Amino acid sequence: MDSFEFNKIAGSVLGTLLFVMGLGVISDGLFSHPHMEKAGYALPGASEGHGAGAAEAAVHVEPLPALLAKADPKKGEAGAKVCTTCHTLEKGAAPKPTGPNLAGVVGRAMGSTDFGYSDGLKGHGGAWTYESLNAFLTNPKAFIAGTKMAYGGERDPAKRADIIAFLRSITENAPPLPAP
Repeated sequence: MDSFEFNKIAGSVLGTLLFVMGLGVISDGLFSHPHMEKAGYALPGASEGHGAGAAEAAVHVEPLPALLAKADPKKGEAGAKVCTTCHTLEKGAAPKPTGPNLAGVVGRAMGSTDFGYSDGLKGHGGAWTYESLNAFLTNPKAFIAGTKMAYGGERDPAKRADIIAFLRSITENAPPLPAP
């Protein structure tokens, strides 16, 4: 290769690099944003999330029996639509590969059906009471460490109560609701 060919190749590579750099400078000028006064984003601190404000919020939350007394199973059925992604809800239906059948879950022993439960759930023991369902639906991974359940939880206590009321409605011989 002679020097003229080399100069053409080197010139085209350098010209392309110069074009890309120039394009970056121009786009930074066109689409610039004001610099932030303080780096990062404001996140709730310890005093905001766990201090007096959280204690005050905990006082205003109704107890589960009161929420269940006024829960609406029809609203819960709508809220449980997301559950059908991984679970079946019909009596006698086979479990899906991702989750057990939830018909009859209220009062049932944890990990008792023909589904491949996680070791955390199998070892937890106990039955699915209204309180345990409420805790599990609030944050499954915090209630049972190592659970396979990918659902992040329902933060709204009223919606959780509606879902629990719906689960109770698809359970034969469900335990009575706790007295408010």
